[in-house]
Amino acid sequence: MTNRTRILTGITTTGTPHLGNYAGAIRPAILASRDSNADSFYFLADYHALIKCDDPLRIQRSRLEIAATWLAGGLDVDRVTFYRQSDIPEIPELTWLLTCVAAKGLLNRAHAYKASVDKNLETGEDPDAGITMGLYSYPVLMAADILMFNAHKVPVGRDQIQHVEMARDIGQRFNHLFGQGKEFFTMPEALIEESVATLPGLDGRKMSKSYDNTIPLFSGAKEMKDAISRIVTDSKAPGEAKDPDNSHLFTLFQAFATPVQADEFRSELLGGLGWGEAKNRLFQLLDSELGEAREKYHQLIERPADLEDILQIGAKKARAVATPFLNELREAVGLRSFVNQVQVAATAKKKAAKAARFVSFREDDGSFRFRLLAADGEQLLLSRNFADGKTAGQVTKQLQSGEPLDVRTEELSFSVWLAGECVGDSPAFADAAARDAAIEALRVALTPAQD
Repeated sequence: MTNRTRILTGITTTGTPHLGNYAGAIRPAILASRDSNADSFYFLADYHALIKCDDPLRIQRSRLEIAATWLAGGLDVDRVTFYRQSDIPEIPELTWLLTCVAAKGLLNRAHAYKASVDKNLETGEDPDAGITMGLYSYPVLMAADILMFNAHKVPVGRDQIQHVEMARDIGQRFNHLFGQGKEFFTMPEALIEESVATLPGLDGRKMSKSYDNTIPLFSGAKEMKDAISRIVTDSKAPGEAKDPDNSHLFTLFQAFATPVQADEFRSELLGGLGWGEAKNRLFQLLDSELGEAREKYHQLIERPADLEDILQIGAKKARAVATPFLNELREAVGLRSFVNQVQVAATAKKKAAKAARFVSFREDDGSFRFRLLAADGEQLLLSRNFADGKTAGQVTKQLQSGEPLDVRTEELSFSVWLAGECVGDSPAFADAAARDAAIEALRVALTPAQD
């Protein structure tokens, strides 16, 4: 894996991108991607969209709009891996592998699921009424998105922090069950940009397509101005001092302004600037800030074939990482080729039978010991100390008698027992695979030859 910090984020394709998406996810992600020490993965979360939306045309349109938004915002696809989630078949397969180790109790605590249950209970419905397995298993799919590429940092809004933590829990569980001393998955961390993590919408709640309170990011000037005019404010008249710290309008202005512009706007609100003029100032700021990107966005929307080509190139880059990694994970859980398994076993048997040998020696204290060496001279077993050579010889003969071996593994080593007593130990191997191969070679070496 790369030594650079991997950053990964995505946006669900269920609607037209809005200011909250841009300020809370897209803009900080694009800025982070320009770091020479960053290895960035950005994607369209269209599998996630199926959980929230059953309108195929809306999802299709949203995928196009969000792809164009990333590129218009300045994402350099030559520097990053930019792809659609649904173009990476390894992601749903990893989702199933993770589902098989994810604790139901963990998923029961997911905020989205609990909120849906609470809403049902408030209205007297069955707790799980209208709740799909897609919604319930959402955190596992998100874990697969993150863990597939071993992301170190995941830029998210505060409402998504729990999902990153759950990805850590699920990844740790998989490592524990199947890693055999190897850490397959890196533990991700949520990355929050405090000042703009969550923008308010027109009504003061979080800007969200679900609340229908958004300001479209690349709409025409008139549409943006109309949306801004609907921002809820208090009833203070022009000339009366306004409270910037409790103003949704000021929060939006501050997210796109320079520190100097924000200070000036704050002073004007405290000085009695009317809400109508304040909304006009916000429109002018956003129109100036987003005008060039808006033009590029509309050009991209008119060339969907170009967008498709870009995403297919990104999918190829992503799968160059995902495919070999998933093969490794399949091996770890036991989904292995029968052919390879037979070939490995046959090769191990041939090598062990050809050159495995016992070497006896005497220690300085007068005790006797022996080693069992593999085909390449690697030490498979070192015996315990015996009082005399005769006893050591009897043990070696008993080991070669063909009786079933009592082999006990301990982390990255193993021991051999006879009649309830340990008679020898292996060295520590580099990993569990090497240890298991040595055990197989030991068994083959101690199997009597057949005529």
